[in-house]
Amino acid sequence: NKLLLSNSFVDWMLICLSFSSRFNWSELIPLRLWGRTLGLQTENSQFILEGMPFRIFGGSMHYFRVPREYWEDRMLKMKACGLNTLTTYVPWNLHEQERGKFDFSQNLDLEAFLSLAAKNGLWVILRPGPYICSEWDLGGLPSWLLQDPEMQLRTTYKGFTEAVDAYFDHLMPIVVPLQYKKGGPIIAVQVENEYGSYAKDPNYMTYVKMALLNRGIVELLMTSDNKNGLSFGLVEGGIDQPKMVMEYWTGWFDNWGGPHYVFDADEMVNTVASILKLGASINLYMFHGGTNFGFMNGALEADEYKSDVTSYDYDAVLTEAGDYTSKFFKLRQLFSMIIGNYKSKNQNTVLPTLFHLSLSFCITGQPLPLPPMIESKASYGAILLHQYISLWDVLPSLLQPIKSEFPINMENLHLNDSSGQSYGYVLYETVIFGGGHLHSRDHVRDRAQVFVNTMYVGELDYNTVELSLPDGQGFRQLRLLVENRGRVNYGLALNDQRKGLIGDVFLNKTPLRNFKIYSLEMKPGFMKSLRHIAGWSAVPDYFVGPAFFRGRLWIEHQPQDTFLKLQGWEKGVVFVNGQNLGRYWKIGPQETLYLPGPWLWKGSNEVSGFGGISLCLFVLLKILL
Repeated sequence: NKLLLSNSFVDWMLICLSFSSRFNWSELIPLRLWGRTLGLQTENSQFILEGMPFRIFGGSMHYFRVPREYWEDRMLKMKACGLNTLTTYVPWNLHEQERGKFDFSQNLDLEAFLSLAAKNGLWVILRPGPYICSEWDLGGLPSWLLQDPEMQLRTTYKGFTEAVDAYFDHLMPIVVPLQYKKGGPIIAVQVENEYGSYAKDPNYMTYVKMALLNRGIVELLMTSDNKNGLSFGLVEGGIDQPKMVMEYWTGWFDNWGGPHYVFDADEMVNTVASILKLGASINLYMFHGGTNFGFMNGALEADEYKSDVTSYDYDAVLTEAGDYTSKFFKLRQLFSMIIGNYKSKNQNTVLPTLFHLSLSFCITGQPLPLPPMIESKASYGAILLHQYISLWDVLPSLLQPIKSEFPINMENLHLNDSSGQSYGYVLYETVIFGGGHLHSRDHVRDRAQVFVNTMYVGELDYNTVELSLPDGQGFRQLRLLVENRGRVNYGLALNDQRKGLIGDVFLNKTPLRNFKIYSLEMKPGFMKSLRHIAGWSAVPDYFVGPAFFRGRLWIEHQPQDTFLKLQGWEKGVVFVNGQNLGRYWKIGPQETLYLPGPWLWKGSNEVSGFGGISLCLFVLLKILL
């Protein structure tokens, strides 16, 4: 966690004077001749690699938050900043979205990502979980675990460990060959994550450690905790020396309805310099944050529930789109001075190339590589989303309801080969006679838009638990469109993150019964099927209700990165060519959605959106820098 030290700008310049005596690789020979036998070790107060002093200058970047086409660009920028180690989490809930079905392809190709880090001269500290926190839905744990009403996450509860074992049985064969002693870039592996802040089972950390060791992990084991959790998050065999700030926070994440956090660049660099002056290693969290594409954002639940925004820009060293910030250049200057000082004092030292992967130790006496050119951006003007179709018109054609006497939470819906529904929306329909007092008893997770037939009545959420329904003649449909806004990813409430309706809702003190339940996961297949459905029409001057909208973006030349500004839109989600860009919400602080150039096509591009409530004279989607 952030180490708060106050040192002047001059202090970090003086670090250069002390580094030349710390690092001496003049006798080092290529690692391939040594067989890579020792790996990263600890000796007294320092790390050593193959018997030589080693400092970890790390930065966090998550492959699942960055388009694959940009992985290498971000790694080259990491090297150009002066870092030698990349750290990444591994999100279980993406790699096993349905129980027993594993995905390590395309943007989830972990092997390709780690191999690319090696190619570009970066060591890797792998943080495979199973829990990762990371402001990611349920801390990276798959939601189908919550189908078990007795589930105890992050403990040695049998239902949890059996699932972890099955996952690790598929993950570790990918990871093990990429360890340092086997010729790969992985020099250390973290055991779980911040368990000292959870600490519900004294046997759990030992279980995770053995789950790693028994599957072939041979590199140094680490843990990561804040100050208060250090004594509870340790595991025998994991290091507690030397000094390392495993997460120095370069910025912070945003919540919907809250402020946008910005950390001062000079303060950050001064603190980094102070850490280095103490002889500690460091990992910058984040070096590059990226994006919580789709519905994968996490949430906080302290005094109240707060969901995280789509952007994971984090005010990091690189922006969400991978552009440089002042933090990058200030850090690069710091590391350049360190390297320049070492080189000037060792002009006659010839340092050999380290292995064919060109993996460097910390300071090789060579100048930092030049920063790569930034990706150009494009402004595509405004798009008129000229067609729409109401959700009510979609239901009969595309969705088969689940019928149930009682409300069923999202995770326990009989879908996806019995893995339930993980993300998106659920529509609950029942029949009522008359109006009256509707009370949720705080069973809505997380936000329900309430309709009588197609008339919008109001919303139910954590703060609003009751509504008045208007009287009417005969039987009418009561509809609750419930949005999962993101599961809590940190704290003691992980076992309570079921979504949808998690219990009874009452009308005039009588629990509602006999539901039709529609799953709205917004998966690619569903979005594709929308293209061919009948019923699309021109957007009217005035419209209220949940609906899908669509339009076209025409690109003449090679597509480039851009941002979408949803001017006048209320709340919902946007898709471009079937890719879920994430959520928007007028309450901010996020005002635009990042659209990577590789997700656009030359020629015609489909832009579509789903909104729970839209009040519009026209629907414009601006695409801008």
